[in-house]
Amino acid sequence: MLRWFLFFLSIALGLAAGLYYGWVINPVEYVNTTPDTLRVDYQADYVLMVAEVFNANGDLDQAVRRLAVLGEMPPAQIVANAILFAVKNGYSNADMALMQRLADALQTLNPALEAPQP
Repeated sequence: MLRWFLFFLSIALGLAAGLYYGWVINPVEYVNTTPDTLRVDYQADYVLMVAEVFNANGDLDQAVRRLAVLGEMPPAQIVANAILFAVKNGYSNADMALMQRLADALQTLNPALEAPQP
């Protein structure tokens, strides 16, 4: 009986020591990650920042390039997802209006017309 007790005690102490080391002494630090790895709330904030810059300068091409770092989806879909998240989580009406303005501008974008094929 003592043998089993010592076995499980050593397992528990090893597990506790490993968790302490991994969470307190030497935790994982993420460095140089891409924006598409962000949580959905941070992605929505990123889209809001892009919308604010678009509102200031009106450069749709720059906004599309900035949104492209959030993944493989079309920019209009990325903004639509951010708007849905913003509606569910109580973003202000001013922020929603900025993102909607960007979404409306992206609906008029037709990449096939902008890059003619030879």
